[in-house]
Amino acid sequence: MARSGIAKGKNSGHVTEQRELAVKPSRTKGKLGKRTALCREIAREVAGLSPYERRILDMIKTGGSSADKRVYKYAKRRLGSHKRAVAKREDIKAVNSKMRAKQAGA
Repeated sequence: MARSGIAKGKNSGHVTEQRELAVKPSRTKGKLGKRTALCREIAREVAGLSPYERRILDMIKTGGSSADKRVYKYAKRRLGSHKRAVAKREDIKAVNSKMRAKQAGA
């Protein structure tokens, strides 16, 4: 808020100019970097899916309308939290769609 130069009131105090502060490193915590993304991509390509991820993929392929819920419940039990389970479900769905696109293209 801009200061008014008046001693009383909502905007009391000396008239000053707001400084542009540099972004704190803590603000970028958790953001996926290029190097990490590349490393993870290479690891996924070389190692493939883990057994529980393969089971999730199978559930997505064979499951009907309630597959999302079953996948979520299975992933939550394995990974421990709602956020991780939802992220893993979306990740494996992306892997599935990528595989299907590859098969359709080839």
